[in-house]
Amino acid sequence: MTLLITVLAAVITTVVWYVNAPKSKMRLGTLCLMYWGATVMWSVDAVFEYIELKEAYFTPEPADMLNDAFLGLSAVVLGLVIWLVIVLIKDPKGVVKAAFTHGTK
Repeated sequence: MTLLITVLAAVITTVVWYVNAPKSKMRLGTLCLMYWGATVMWSVDAVFEYIELKEAYFTPEPADMLNDAFLGLSAVVLGLVIWLVIVLIKDPKGVVKAAFTHGTK
């Protein structure tokens, strides 16, 4: 489930990045790389788990699926939080700077 959630987040982010690539200043490429990195990590985890469990890998318990879903959503949210911090620090459109300097003229 973690792999499925991160693949979905990576694909959606990549499509949005690709559509807005020429004019985008929001550093979506960074978010894409974070999600694709998580996807590779969960892919390796899935391969090793399959090697360990064999056929049982395809019949997980509902509690395990729920835990994996929470972990996948947590990874996606953490990626969004990190990306948001990067965007606020880099301030590509100057919005944060303008908000702080607006009253000092």
